[in-house]
Amino acid sequence: MSTRATEAIIALLRDRGETLAVAESLTGGGVGAAITAIAGASDVFVGGVIAYQPSTKESLLKVAHSLIETHTVVSEEVAVAMADGVREIFGTTWAIATTGVAGPGPADGHAAGTVWVAIRGPINQSTQLQIDGEREVVRNATVSSAITTFARILGSRTV
Repeated sequence: MSTRATEAIIALLRDRGETLAVAESLTGGGVGAAITAIAGASDVFVGGVIAYQPSTKESLLKVAHSLIETHTVVSEEVAVAMADGVREIFGTTWAIATTGVAGPGPADGHAAGTVWVAIRGPINQSTQLQIDGEREVVRNATVSSAITTFARILGSRTV
């Protein structure tokens, strides 16, 4: 993961007076950890929710049970709902959510390495990833992708 991208996120958010929260499943707090590893993160990072179980996604992030039943937790719809939920909880400008299958085997009919990252805020973007590799490779690559994608969105945005 790029420390430079994370530093850019913090600087851009600080300069714009914007804030960030995360909702994580398969990354287990990795995105939040990457952000908070940088000095000054407390100026812009409000908090996060690790919602590993579907019931936690429902109770804390207010992801509709019917959404999970229809699309499974490994879906764009659930990633977006997670991001919207955490953004509402913390009242932030932006949210990043991750959900997927880290492996080693498939889950909910999805192959290991199937991941969704949702970014919600003034610009919304969802990205599906298919990552080959062991569990930690999938988790680390997801964190890296979420950070670099968000940095790219912030960097290209004109205020």
